[in-house]
Amino acid sequence: MAKRDYYEVLGVSKNSSEEEIKKAYRKLAIKYHPDKNPGNKEAEEKFKEAAEAYEVLSNADKRARYDRFGHQGMDGFSGGGMNMEDIFSQFSDIFGGGSPFGDFFGGGSGRQQVKRGTNLRIKLKLNLEEVAEGVEKKIKVKRYVACDSCKGTGAKNGTSFKNCATCNGTGQIRRVVNTMLGQMMSATTCPTCNGAGRTVSERCDGACGGKDGLVLQEEVISVKVPAGVEEGMQLSMAGKGNFPPGGGVAGDLLIMIEEEEHPTLKREGKNIHYEQYISFIDAALGTTLEVPTIGGRARINIEPGTQSGKILRLKNKGIKELNGYGIGDQLIHINIWTPKQLTKEERALLEKLKNSENFSPKPEKSEKSFMERMKEYFS
Repeated sequence: MAKRDYYEVLGVSKNSSEEEIKKAYRKLAIKYHPDKNPGNKEAEEKFKEAAEAYEVLSNADKRARYDRFGHQGMDGFSGGGMNMEDIFSQFSDIFGGGSPFGDFFGGGSGRQQVKRGTNLRIKLKLNLEEVAEGVEKKIKVKRYVACDSCKGTGAKNGTSFKNCATCNGTGQIRRVVNTMLGQMMSATTCPTCNGAGRTVSERCDGACGGKDGLVLQEEVISVKVPAGVEEGMQLSMAGKGNFPPGGGVAGDLLIMIEEEEHPTLKREGKNIHYEQYISFIDAALGTTLEVPTIGGRARINIEPGTQSGKILRLKNKGIKELNGYGIGDQLIHINIWTPKQLTKEERALLEKLKNSENFSPKPEKSEKSFMERMKEYFS
């Protein structure tokens, strides 16, 4: 089944502000929250759908990519396919931490807030060939991972726990509060155990030293970069960031794309530009040349009488669009090179030609301007 448009899911327009998007999601999250709709599968699916839409539209980079490419543009990136742990972990941005039903419904199913580790950010440099074809890169990343001895809990053998004395093992502090609707039960996360309902009774004696259950480790990670990425684009690998202290879900690895400048070719979107200089003799008589392209060279013909500013097009010699929808072209800009120094013999020869009728510029009335030619080539 095809996914619905994210703006349609939240009931907002493409011009909606960040605050309007957040407000719309807040309304849907409360309406379809599982604690308010126990056993209602349809409500649960709508709850997940709204969370996925908000996860994309609340992020400026993801929103821009979605506006440009739609759902296809999110393939290989973070966003989509969220699980319930991901959804509840993002509530801190919307409701200030935890489920909004912790205060007004006593925590519903008693779900504990899942702790999430911090994200890691790295830069990945790619040359033009790698951008054009896509590439798989192996990168070294230092990140905090769970200690093998305690499984990231900080407790000896991962089992040395005792009930939290503050909340008596419930993970919540409950109290009765007065509201405009009357007295209601309020439940907040226990500050001592952070909702876990237990504390460590004996510290881990493994690699983490019982401090926080984490070990700094260097890891080689394979990153698949799709063809057509651009400078400043961000890829995301879920679960490849840092683990949180005391156990939980690892953050993400965010990979910022940087493009290395090519010595002769210049990228503009999906097209490649190349400046080719020729002598006015070759322009007048015509010639055959080889020009560099991505991954090789190509032969081009310069027709007799070629004018400076002419643009030649090599079809499908550009960049693949993201997710494989079409390939750009290589545009070759012809420039006439004029020598700065002449010998006496060369000057004398040119003086003889100077007054020749064929060497006097005669722009035709139908000759198109440079801007008109550019529009024609790019249309």
